[in-house]
Parts: sequence; C-alpha cells; structure tokens
Amino acid sequence: MSMHMRKSRVLRQMRNGKVATCTKLNLADPRAAEIAAMCGFDCIWIDLEHVPNSMASVEDAVRAAKIYDVDVLTRISRGCYSNLIRPLEADSTGIMVPHLMSLKEAKEVVYYSKFHPIGRRPLDGGNADGKYCLVDGADYVKEANEERFTVVQIEDPEPMAELEEICALPGIDMIFFGPADFSQGLGNPCDFADPRIEDTKKLIAKTARKYGKFAGTVGGPGNFDALADMGYTFISTGADVVALFTYFQDMADKVKDRDIRNV
Repeated sequence: MSMHMRKSRVLRQMRNGKVATCTKLNLADPRAAEIAAMCGFDCIWIDLEHVPNSMASVEDAVRAAKIYDVDVLTRISRGCYSNLIRPLEADSTGIMVPHLMSLKEAKEVVYYSKFHPIGRRPLDGGNADGKYCLVDGADYVKEANEERFTVVQIEDPEPMAELEEICALPGIDMIFFGPADFSQGLGNPCDFADPRIEDTKKLIAKTARKYGKFAGTVGGPGNFDALADMGYTFISTGADVVALFTYFQDMADKVKDRDIRNV
C-alpha cells in the first residue's frame, strides 16, 4: 500500500495568494494545540528555543493539529543537525531556525533540512512524516522538499549585510522577522518605535518577495492588514499564555475583594 505525505496548509494558502495565519503555543499540553487548531488558524507555532518542551510534546501537538488539517511550525533549539530534522520527522510541517547570523549558517540549514537535489538531509522515512515507511522513498524525498518549509529568523542586525544572498538561497522557504530581539541588537530593547525596526521590516518583506520567498513576522489584528500590504504572507498573532492571562486576570478582577453578603 503506497501513501503520500500530508500536504501543508500554510504553503497551500500562501501559494494561492492568501495570508497564512498562525498562533504561538508555549504550553505543552496537546489539548491547547487542539483548541487552537479547531479555532481556525492555519498553523500553530511551538517552541524549543525558549520553552522547556520535549520532542514528545512536539509529536503530541502535531497529532492534535492534524485532526483539523492544521500545520505545526517548530522553532528548533540550536545545536546539532538532529535538532533540525527531528521535528520534521515528527511531522512538523515546518522548522524555524532562530537567530540566523550569516549566509554560511543559512547554507548549513538548507544542507540538513532539504533532501537531494537541494541539500543532504539525512534520509530515514520510518517516522510520522513518512508514515512509518508507507510513503515510497522517492515520493518521500520529493514531497518533503515540496510540502515542508524551512524558515530562518532574521532577528539581529548582523545578517542584514547578507540579506540578499540569504533570500536568494534555494531551500530557504521563508524569512521571518523578529522585531523584539532585533530591537535589542540595535541597543534599544523593546523600543518598537525606533524607525529602524519599521525600515528593516519593510526591507525584509521586499527582499524576500524579490527572490520568490515568503515573508513572515508577528503581528495582531491592529496591524495585520498593514503587514499583509507590506508583503508579509505568514503572520503569527497571539499566544496561549497571553490568552490565559487575559482571561484569568479578567475573571479574578471581577470577583476579588467581594464582601460577604448577608442573606
């Protein structure tokens, strides 16, 4: 019985000229992923860079999201090449590499995250993405290159000198701008009014599109349309921890410090 890899909802949206939507999860409980997926986002972004999650939690999030045909983007932890490929083999639809600092690093990312003829990603096929060897080997190589996406984050001033070359590199599917760390790199942490942030945001979208790549960043309802007009086709809005904080704080504020009522 021959099978095929699951196709990417995010890539389908963006290739059809639409903006792919995403939300970020810090919590490892797969029920959080399932709730986010059933709400209609195209993608769930989970994190191994800042958050002490495990590969088991990646697998659980992927299973929960796939019920609703929702993609998972895993921001990897920097380290050995296995950190690049394990989320993909758990059937994460994309990987995000934080703090890309140079064209040299971008070439290494491509080498290990894409199969021949683009790169030399280690070949297995016996995991969830290859449906445990049920996807034919040749189909697996081809479909993984076509239906899985590699994202690099520009969140430091240093790689901007090589932005054109990074965007032109085959195998990099998306350039993702991270404004928070970029502001820190400029010497003004979290000063998003710094005009250099807006200039960089515009330049990244323009350069990515120039070379046929997708541009991604973080946003919200207030600037979603402006980002889309700028050329961003992947926009992540909100996070589970913010949602819980907002809800619980609202509830607590409404009921705290009440006096006992005499009956």
